[in-house]
Amino acid sequence: MLAELRIAGLGVIDEVEVVFGPGLTAVTGETGAGKTMIMGAVELLLGGRADPSIVRPGAVEAVVEGRFLVDDGDLGCGVDGDPLDGEFVLRRVVPADGRSRAYVNGRLETATALAEVAGRLVDLHGQHAHQRLLGAAAQRDALDRFGAIDLVPLAEAHRRVVEIDAELNTFGGDERARVREIDLLRYQVSELDAAGLNDPNEDDQLAAEELLLGDAVAHREAASAALELLDGDGLASEAVGRALAALDGRSPFDGASVRLMGLVAELGDLASDLRVIAEGLEEDPARLDVVGERRRLLAELRRKYGDDLASVIGYHREVADRLRALEDHEARASALDAERLVAEAARAGAAATVREARRRAAPGLADRICEHLRSLAMPMATVEVAVDGEAGEEVEFRLSPNSGSPMLPLARVASGGELARTMLAVGMVLTASPPVQLFDEVDAGVGGETAHRIGESLAALAADRQVLVVTHLAQVAAYADQQMLVAKVDDGEQTVASIRALDSDNRVIELSRMLSGSPDSETARGHAVELLVAARRLT
Repeated sequence: MLAELRIAGLGVIDEVEVVFGPGLTAVTGETGAGKTMIMGAVELLLGGRADPSIVRPGAVEAVVEGRFLVDDGDLGCGVDGDPLDGEFVLRRVVPADGRSRAYVNGRLETATALAEVAGRLVDLHGQHAHQRLLGAAAQRDALDRFGAIDLVPLAEAHRRVVEIDAELNTFGGDERARVREIDLLRYQVSELDAAGLNDPNEDDQLAAEELLLGDAVAHREAASAALELLDGDGLASEAVGRALAALDGRSPFDGASVRLMGLVAELGDLASDLRVIAEGLEEDPARLDVVGERRRLLAELRRKYGDDLASVIGYHREVADRLRALEDHEARASALDAERLVAEAARAGAAATVREARRRAAPGLADRICEHLRSLAMPMATVEVAVDGEAGEEVEFRLSPNSGSPMLPLARVASGGELARTMLAVGMVLTASPPVQLFDEVDAGVGGETAHRIGESLAALAADRQVLVVTHLAQVAAYADQQMLVAKVDDGEQTVASIRALDSDNRVIELSRMLSGSPDSETARGHAVELLVAARRLT
């Protein structure tokens, strides 16, 4: 239920906080006092249009915050995926000079996300275009809920058709363009296959080999020069040998002698290694040509297919896969066509089942709505629930409010009061509707016994949910478990609206005003007491 509503800086409202109870709450007050601002505030919480013009003059922003207590896990999940259960705080902020903001449990959300959550908590039935049930989708949903229509098989069959169509679309397009693409891919795959490229480091290795082969003669000459210096007479080896002989037997230089002997051995090993390397350096012009040609090929492949060899290898895999897919086009397309025939038949069968179920449920829903309309002072009203479309998805509620009146879609019903009462009747039929129901001008154009019946119906609806009604009829307000008075005060400089809960004595005073225009009329007060007693709201 809506436990608390805070409004600040909205229209004639400076700041009010209202605590609501369960059952039926009536919001009353003189014309122009600001009763509809309550509905406007709730409409903002439902994701309604946030126009900066609604901000109270002089205020920086308008703020509407509603605290909801929810104990029905069947309402689905909130924007965070958690069940709608426990306490939910919805908040809408409308700056005077900027874009509105929406919050769910303190977290910033889009207005759409706010509306998604609020729409499962609250139904708003007003005089204008925000009535939820005027939408075709809402009417279809109402019929499905009433008839307990199983939509799962149809949804699954439809999803399979969509999946097949999506795959078939990947094979669509221009046949000539596809043939041209296959020719190009075959050329590229053939070229890349012939290259036999599988090592992304191949070019680096070939570059090192090319450098070695290109300078083989110079390398051997350098090795010979080094060997001459190491092994030649009077050079490195001989010099180290003479130094070792000079220190022979000189104990202070034993350590140095050991190091010199190691140096002699190291020089010998180094000379041996140089000879082996030099002997392996042979000119190979043929191999050099092969390496150069391979490197030129790799450069050409990089120019065409990627910045480096790893990219070229990846591209090779991609085009090979694409070519296989295109070459398998006919076989796969034929298989998909066959699958689609089966899936479409299943979808058509499921659609026919849903259509028949909706058509069977439609008269029952219409009859139930008519029953409630008769108790709401529309005894001659007739309702029709039209069902059309392959799956009966085109659902339209039609109403003839009086004998001889044409049967018209709800959206074209001229009387706001008749429309609001129809919404009330539908709400009474669909007991699984949102737990908070708000009605504005549900009693428009009625009075007397009809008003009593509307009050009784609202009280009955409030037996298992919270109902808030903005009313100008004492007969309706008398049935409320709680009555709120909206009043407006003008001090000459500004006008401020307030809202407060009424105790029993003040309810009598307010009902007297609603009945006679004067809260001081003894006759009206007596009538007010009679209304409350009759409605069992006063003993």
